[in-house]
Amino acid sequence: MQFQGGYAGNVTAQEAFDGLAGQQEATLIDVRTQAEWSFVGVPDLRPLGKEPILAEWQSFPSTGPNPAFAESVSDVLVKKGLDRNAPIYFLCRSGARSQAAAIALTQAGFTQCFNISDGFEGPLGPDGHRGTQSGWKAAGLPWIQS
Repeated sequence: MQFQGGYAGNVTAQEAFDGLAGQQEATLIDVRTQAEWSFVGVPDLRPLGKEPILAEWQSFPSTGPNPAFAESVSDVLVKKGLDRNAPIYFLCRSGARSQAAAIALTQAGFTQCFNISDGFEGPLGPDGHRGTQSGWKAAGLPWIQS
């Protein structure tokens, strides 16, 4: 199932969480940076008996995407025994990097790569802050911070 955009499509954070909860083989890949994971937080999938895969699409500071991203993530998924047709949900801050990652993994042969279009924090709200309008945090989904 591949849509015109080069991947399976966009889902909200809630739809991704529901998919992760309802399908044992479904996986979440957080493509934000190490700094974002440390200072902003990460999805907490322990209530589902899962852990997110943390794989930087690009490091900070960076001049562009990690050229080995698709290969290294593919290796991790294969080692975990993930079927190439299992649902994979990609997450970043607000949906741009995760879309690029979903396209890259689709091109690497994974058929159900979904972009969480509202991301972990979503867009800036009227107060100039993220995490209040939409996204993983605003949806009240479980997350932890170190």
